[in-house]
Amino acid sequence: MDVFNRVRVGINAVPILSPLTGVGQYTYRLITELQQILPNKPWLFYGTSWDRAIRTAAPAGARELNKAIKRLMPHPHVITRLLKQARFSTGVRRHKINLYHEPAYLAYPFKGPSIVTVHDLSWIRHPETHPLERLREMNRFMPKAVENATHIVVDSDFVRREVMTHYGVHGDRVTTVLLGVAPEFQPQPAEVCKPVLEKFELTHGQYLLAVGTLEPRKNLSTVIAAFEQLPEPLRRRFPLVIVGMRGWGMERFSEGLRHMISRGEVRLPGYVDQAELPALYAGARLFVYPSLYEGFGLPPLEAMACGVPVIASRRASLPEVVGHAGILVEPLDDSAIAGHMRALIEDDAMHASLGQAGLNRARNFTWRKFALETVAVYKKVLAHVD
Repeated sequence: MDVFNRVRVGINAVPILSPLTGVGQYTYRLITELQQILPNKPWLFYGTSWDRAIRTAAPAGARELNKAIKRLMPHPHVITRLLKQARFSTGVRRHKINLYHEPAYLAYPFKGPSIVTVHDLSWIRHPETHPLERLREMNRFMPKAVENATHIVVDSDFVRREVMTHYGVHGDRVTTVLLGVAPEFQPQPAEVCKPVLEKFELTHGQYLLAVGTLEPRKNLSTVIAAFEQLPEPLRRRFPLVIVGMRGWGMERFSEGLRHMISRGEVRLPGYVDQAELPALYAGARLFVYPSLYEGFGLPPLEAMACGVPVIASRRASLPEVVGHAGILVEPLDDSAIAGHMRALIEDDAMHASLGQAGLNRARNFTWRKFALETVAVYKKVLAHVD
């Protein structure tokens, strides 16, 4: 780590200020690991200020300012970005940042070596799954962010191919660094899970689980359609629990949920605190994740680490994560998904075998390994700096 004795790394930490979805989780794990690995703790940019400490919420003043800009100003995303850029540049000079890592796509202009993480190209491949404002922002800023980056980090070989093909980036500038799974995701007996499961009125081993923001790209409507095909006695005994924030496009399938929700067959607890997720995974009979497009897919990895059998889409990056340790399906084939659900409910031997296979595979993914491979990218970038 001698090369880092004089390096002052700056990271955009804004993603960890909101509830931790995929990019937020990535950013949080990156920061916590780098704080232990690097001789100089990284400087963290929080949109309006810099710090070396991890924060979990934006200052109330910053939140109110953002709301006011969105309410009163034309082109609020552009104005907000210009304000953040000014604060970013001021902090770079003050703290003498000489290596910048942007973990959330849209890097700020920076005079020095920079790394940009591109998690996926979903706004390009599936624009119908994004709100219009998000599309405009990504299409406006992303080409320049890719062009200006010294190096690009991606979550999977699938995304690496996507970036190289779409942006014409040479392979020498793009490195795959697979994500990790935290140690708290592990098999847990019923008595350990009980406090969390009681809160959600669930019984260990007697519910099906899906995790993801409730938006079209996650394809949870197919999960619901598959679940509806199960015999009613199974649906009542093994309710479907969908954990995640309400995202954009919920109106497309929320109406179809009403009758199953009213009977308690489908549960929508909303966003669940990170501390409660391991128990919810470990207590599930199975986990289903037929996402249409993922740059990596943390939830199926977390489920496998808990010894829970996984049904996942065979599209995009998910085969890289699940491998042969889960059931890979066509994501829109609700009949096939229903058949696999029923098999994993009724066949204990199959259930045990698949759970163990997932557990074995998950051991290959750690956040420390992820961080060390990211640091190796930093070294590569610094080696080419005069």
